[in-house]
Amino acid sequence: MSITIFAEGTVTTPHGWRAATWDCGIKYRERADLALVVSERLASAAAIFTLNRVKAAPVHYDMALLKRNGGLLQALVVNAGNANACTGTDGDTAALTMVRTTEQALGLPADSVFVMSTGTIGVPMPVERVVAGITAAAEQLAPSHGLAAAQAIMTTDTRPKHAAVRVALPSGHTINLGGMAKGAGMIHPNMATLLAVITSDVAISPQVLDAALRQAAEVSFNSISIDGDTSTNDTLLVMANGMAGNPTIEDLASLDGNALLAGLTTLCQYLAHEVVRDGEGATRFITINVRGAKSYADAKLAAMTIAKSPLVKTALYGADPNWGRVVCALGYSGAEVDPERVILDFGGMRVLAGGLPLPFDEAAASARLNVPQVLIEADLGLGDGVATVWTCDLTEGYIQINTEYRT
Repeated sequence: MSITIFAEGTVTTPHGWRAATWDCGIKYRERADLALVVSERLASAAAIFTLNRVKAAPVHYDMALLKRNGGLLQALVVNAGNANACTGTDGDTAALTMVRTTEQALGLPADSVFVMSTGTIGVPMPVERVVAGITAAAEQLAPSHGLAAAQAIMTTDTRPKHAAVRVALPSGHTINLGGMAKGAGMIHPNMATLLAVITSDVAISPQVLDAALRQAAEVSFNSISIDGDTSTNDTLLVMANGMAGNPTIEDLASLDGNALLAGLTTLCQYLAHEVVRDGEGATRFITINVRGAKSYADAKLAAMTIAKSPLVKTALYGADPNWGRVVCALGYSGAEVDPERVILDFGGMRVLAGGLPLPFDEAAASARLNVPQVLIEADLGLGDGVATVWTCDLTEGYIQINTEYRT
């Protein structure tokens, strides 16, 4: 097995995938705000959705869709600028209209189109403009439009997030996975923390694809936080059309299944990291490793609590080695913690051991934090639980972006 990642790859890198975009004028001026991603044939599909109890109309539609169609899709329609959330029955109708228009424009069977929306909550969807955009975009489908699709789904993002991986399966076949994601704020796990789309040409059953997606999401999209908020629209979708010609993967524990999972995890982590790097106002990419916890769940809980602490995030923005804020977060995280066993490192410099501070050079420690990539490591000394999460610092830029978002 070998895995190669291509930063320039997109959702149209795998065999049999095309994309198109259109400027519907939903919110933004003179830029595409709608994208279609279409397979040449029906694809196995799986998705993970937000756990926010306030769910957008597309989320409700898609959850019901995958329950009734056996996990088979052929296309995605997605818009930016309008979340179609808290829009009542009109929002439900708008989501269904987007789906039916896409099916008709592309000549696809019923219940084969997935819909996503992202943007401002509580604003009616301009359905007529979106319908016209779908119809126009359907005439522009091409394998070369993968990057344009990643650009079309952006909201407060400063750059498109996309990549592809190529996996050499033990069975001798080569498969491809391509992905795009959007998200720069309102990012905190309880699903996949944003909108993300992954396409593939691997042959795999929907059930096994679903299992692979959940494992990959746990250590990628569900292990990042920017601001602690969980969106109404969070969705992670994967579709695989089987055009690589490999024997259908029916068991995730098989050699090919393990290889597929490794490739999917690699792509998900790459995209998740890109989301964090582009966090609203962010200047630092922060890795938090917690080891020695009673369990993985405790390690994850402790790491994520550190990651979403405003006090920790602002200290890191200021390159302030204020280890007390990290210990404080550990203490209220809900994970089992014995203060007398905690060891804490900032950027490879030990600052705490046995619950007591160690003498260290404040200026040197600050210099280790005043870099684009920061590492915080905590050892709880209680067990074998290990987890890694990723976050960013909290700056004035985040406040400015979010005070001006609707203007």
